[in-house]
Amino acid sequence: MKNELPIDEELLFKLIGTRLKQLRIEKGFTNYEHFAYDNSISRTQYGKYETGSNIQILTLFKILKGLNISFEEFFSQGFDELFKKNDE
Repeated sequence: MKNELPIDEELLFKLIGTRLKQLRIEKGFTNYEHFAYDNSISRTQYGKYETGSNIQILTLFKILKGLNISFEEFFSQGFDELFKKNDE
């Protein structure tokens, strides 16, 4: 039996990417490559995360640490669309 998330995974990753980009810019990193380099993250892979590629939880933790933001803070904005869609 296949385990399926009760959410739209594609939408989830898109929203995560949008939120990562928003926070990166707020922290003063206008270029994603500079942020990735400063935080020892593959620039190519980080760019993919911002465009909605699948991300591992440990990688997300590392990125949020670089942004100096908690998981709770991260998910506190920008995810209403996901929950609204899930309630349908």
